[in-house]
Amino acid sequence: MKQKPDLSFWKLWNLSFGFFGVQIAYALQSANISRIFRTLGADPHDLSFFWILPPLMGILVQPVVGTLSDKTWTRFGRRIPYLFIGAAVAVAVMCLLPNAGSLGLEFSMVMIFGLMMLMLLDTSINMAMQPFKMLVGDMVNEQQKGKAYSIQSFLCNAGSVVGFIFPYVFAWIGLKNVAPEGVVPDTVIWSFYIGAAILIICVVYTTLKVKEWPPQEYNEYNGVANAESAADKQSGSANWLVLLKNAPSAFWRVGLVQFFCWAAFLYMWTYVVDAVSLTVWDTADPANEAYQVAGNWTGVLYAIQAIGSVVWATLIPRFSNFKMAYAVSLVLGGLGFALIPFCPNQYLQVVPFLLIGCGWAAMLACPFTLVTNALQGYGHMGAYLGLFNGTICLPQIVAALCGGLFLSLVGSYQANMMFVSAAFLVIGALCVFGIKEGKR
Repeated sequence: MKQKPDLSFWKLWNLSFGFFGVQIAYALQSANISRIFRTLGADPHDLSFFWILPPLMGILVQPVVGTLSDKTWTRFGRRIPYLFIGAAVAVAVMCLLPNAGSLGLEFSMVMIFGLMMLMLLDTSINMAMQPFKMLVGDMVNEQQKGKAYSIQSFLCNAGSVVGFIFPYVFAWIGLKNVAPEGVVPDTVIWSFYIGAAILIICVVYTTLKVKEWPPQEYNEYNGVANAESAADKQSGSANWLVLLKNAPSAFWRVGLVQFFCWAAFLYMWTYVVDAVSLTVWDTADPANEAYQVAGNWTGVLYAIQAIGSVVWATLIPRFSNFKMAYAVSLVLGGLGFALIPFCPNQYLQVVPFLLIGCGWAAMLACPFTLVTNALQGYGHMGAYLGLFNGTICLPQIVAALCGGLFLSLVGSYQANMMFVSAAFLVIGALCVFGIKEGKR
C-alpha cells in the first residue's frame, strides 16, 4: 500500500469547505424545527415525534450513499456527485419548509406538508454531509487525519454560528419577529433563504477545488484491493451484514458512546427553546411575543455553543490521552445541560452553552478519528462510515420515540428535560473507557 502524501493546509481546507454551507442548513434545522412546529400548533408532548424523521432519513440515506459512492466513478469523482445532488435538493426544500403556515392550508395539511419538507430536508442534508467524512477517509493519511477532522470541526462550528444567529440578526435589522397565529415569522423564513444561497455557493467551491483520485490510484493509496476481494469471496458482494460482522471492536464501542451522546442532544434540540423561554421569560406559549424572542436568543446561545466548540476543539489534541479528552469533554457538556434550568438571566445562559460546546466538539472530532483509524485496511470505507452513521441516527430515533414519556416523567416541564440530557452525556463519558484505541 502506497503512503498517502501529506496535503497542504489549503488542500485539507478545500476538502471540507463545503461543509460550512451544509452546516448552516443543519444549524437552521436544529435550532428552528421545534420552534417552527410549535408555532404551527404542535403539542409539546408530541414534539419529539417530529424529530424522528431527520435521523430516520439519516439511517436510511447515509449507508446507501456510502455504499453507492464506493462503486461510483465519474469524471467528477466518486463522492462529489452525491454531495452536489444533496445540496441542490436541500436548497429547494429550505425555501419551502418555513412557508408551511403561509399557504392557507388546514392544520392537518400544514403538519403533513411540514413533515414532508422536513423529511426531504434531512434526506438531502445527509446526502450532502456524508461525502465530506468520506473524502477525508479516502485522501488523508493517518498523521494528518486528526488535523483534517479538526478543520472539518472548525468549519462545521463556524457554519453553525452563522446559521444560529441569522434570526436574531434579522430581527435586529428590522424584519418582523412576530406573525399571525400559525405562521412562521419573517426572521426565520429569510434565515432559511439566505442559508440556502450560502449552501450552494460553498458546495460549488468544493466541487471545483477538489479532484478525487481515479480508481487505480485510490486503491493503491488505500490498500483496499485485497481487503475488498476477500470480503467479496466470503459474501459474494460487499453486503452490510458481512461488513458489520467483520467490523473492528472500536466501531461498536464508539457506537455505544454515540448512542447516549446523540440521544442527549436530540432532547436539547427538541426542548431547549421551551426550556430557555420558561427559565428566562416564564412562558412556553408560541403566541406570546416573548416566546419568539426566546427562540431568537436560543439561536444566539447555539452560536455561543459553537464558538465554545471551536475553541475546545483546538485543545483536544493537547491531551496526552485521547480517550480522556473525549470523556472529559462529554462530562463538561453534561454539566452544561444541567445548568440551563438554573440560569434565570438570558446572559447567564451563556455559561452552560459554552460547556455544552465542549461536549459537541468531542462528538464531532473524536468518533470519526477513532473509527477511521480502526478501519484502515478493511476496505469499503464509504460503506463503513455510512453504517457508522447509524450510531448517530438510531439513538435519535429511540430518543424521539421516548421523548413524550420522559417529558411526562419529569413533570411535563420542558426545562427538566435538560437533566435527562445531562445524565445521558455522563453515561456516554463512562462508556468511552471501554474503547480500545488504535493508532492515531
